[in-house]
Amino acid sequence: MIQSLYFDDFHVGQKFVTMARTVTEADVVNFAALSWDHNQLHTDVEYAANNIYGKRIAHGLLGIAIHAGLSYQLTEESILAFLELTWQFKRPIFIGDTIHVEQVVKQMEENAKKDQGILTFEKEVINQRSEVVQTGTTTVLLAKRCYKQKG
Repeated sequence: MIQSLYFDDFHVGQKFVTMARTVTEADVVNFAALSWDHNQLHTDVEYAANNIYGKRIAHGLLGIAIHAGLSYQLTEESILAFLELTWQFKRPIFIGDTIHVEQVVKQMEENAKKDQGILTFEKEVINQRSEVVQTGTTTVLLAKRCYKQKG
C-alpha cells in the first residue's frame, strides 16, 4: 500500500502512475444497475456487435469512477473534498481492458485555512495498448501534513 500524501508533499510538475485495473463484465453490469444507464452499447451483446465498436463498451462514467478509485490511493488519508472535474472521452473502454492513471500536479494553491490546500492534477487514463482513453483535470482539497492531527 502506498503511503498517503498530503498537500505539502506535492510540487508542481510531479508525476504519479497508479496501479492498473481490469474492467470486467461485472463492473459494467453493476454500473448499469447503479446508474440506471442500460444503453444497449453497454448491456446488449448482439446490439453492440453491430455498432461502430463491434462489441460492448464500458460506460464513460464508469471510467471516471475507476479513475477516481485508482487515484484515491495517493491521498487516501489527506483528501478533504473533491472540488472540480473537467473531462474528455477520447476512446472507448472495452470489457477486458486494463487501465491505469498517469497524473501530473498542474497547480497548487494555498487555502485561507492554514491546515489545507487546493491541488489540481492533469490526468490521462491509459489502456493496456498505451492508448489514452480519457483525459481531464481534477481539483481536490487536501489536508497539510504539518497540521496532521494525532489520534
